[in-house]
Amino acid sequence: METFLIRALQLIMSLGMLVLIHEFGHFIFSKIFKVRVDKFYIFFDPWFHLFSFKPKNSETEYGIGWLPLGGYCKIAGMIDESMDVEQMKQPAQSWEFRSKPAWQRLIIMLGGVFNNFILALFLYSIIIFAWGDQYTMPQEMKYGMQFSEVGVKAGFKDGDILLSADGKQLTRFPQMTREIMNAREVTVLRNGKQAQIYTPDHLMNQLMAAKTYFCRPLVPFVVDSVIKNTGMAKAGVQKGDSIVAINGVTTPYYNQYSDYITNLQKNKGNHNIILTISHGGIRKQLHVLLDSKYLGGVTNGGINNYCKIHDDRYGLLSSFPAGIKYGIRTLKGYVNDMKYVFSKEGAQSLGGFGAIGSIFPGTWDWQSFWSMTAFLSLILAFMNILPIPALDGGHVMFLIYEMITRRKPSDKFMEYAQVTGMIILFGLLIWANFNDILRFLIK
Repeated sequence: METFLIRALQLIMSLGMLVLIHEFGHFIFSKIFKVRVDKFYIFFDPWFHLFSFKPKNSETEYGIGWLPLGGYCKIAGMIDESMDVEQMKQPAQSWEFRSKPAWQRLIIMLGGVFNNFILALFLYSIIIFAWGDQYTMPQEMKYGMQFSEVGVKAGFKDGDILLSADGKQLTRFPQMTREIMNAREVTVLRNGKQAQIYTPDHLMNQLMAAKTYFCRPLVPFVVDSVIKNTGMAKAGVQKGDSIVAINGVTTPYYNQYSDYITNLQKNKGNHNIILTISHGGIRKQLHVLLDSKYLGGVTNGGINNYCKIHDDRYGLLSSFPAGIKYGIRTLKGYVNDMKYVFSKEGAQSLGGFGAIGSIFPGTWDWQSFWSMTAFLSLILAFMNILPIPALDGGHVMFLIYEMITRRKPSDKFMEYAQVTGMIILFGLLIWANFNDILRFLIK
């Protein structure tokens, strides 16, 4: 329950901040071009709101809604999610959106996307300044990778050291997975010799259908700590011991041990196992009773004991070019992944608020929080610029049409477009959250 609350709090804080920044983009450019803003709300407020106030001599009502699906900046003289068509029936006023030149209206509509994009680059820069840029290089993982069943069928073998994709050196794990998915030929180091693997078509779709990973580093299982009063502790497992096998099944790597324990978890209750360990170079067997609460009871030292963790550090000024480069690389990767949404597997993998909340850590960690917020800000910017009616991108599309043809779409057309867009968006929202519910039920 505590984990759920921490994730929920992070999600609400992050979305609240992103919505505020996004809507402020529309707000500030409206003010610059002297367009009246009737309402500025964080979250939606159908039927009622949690809080509102209107400063003296102000034309804008500020408030917080109860429905955390977004927010809105109600700009006078335009068809938006408020569907205030009565205002549009009145004579146009000089301070209304519809009375301004198309180029000013275009900038106002791009203000939210612009703010989210700039916020993401700023956050990535500050993250790199505060915590550095950590990554591992796959060719420096001396034990290589463990591949999922999908990866093995594609031609990879456990222990392969990944070198390049289509001739381009792979430099970052796990970001390199995207490069491999898009490559035709992957070069690996296998048993000391280079080998080429020709990746099959739709490899990413296969991974999504199987709901599995592609690869993960192989690291020996050397016990780093033992949880007190667990079966492992009572059996005499100590820090520094190497776990070699469970019930006769060879598990020299942590990945193999983890997979075995995960399979045990499918059967509830306690489990008696025979654990083979290497203690000071001497092998011995231990009879261990694993209780249902702590099936593992031991932790591994982690990949940093077996592979160099690169930690690039930057000063305040140099962190901004690095952050901008990181943000643009992240955005390009996300845009590239959008093509999978239009496949059967991609549609099934869409997630709603549950999926978004799950990307936040179960314990409070500021670096993770700001990293996730920066990523969500990029997503919000990209999704809003899509040419779908009811989104900023839909308004931009019609404004560009107007600027090219010198013909302004009628108010009635914009009403129909707005309703159509809202139906599409609510349909996607319902589908994404339905997927969350299904994943929870079959977990």
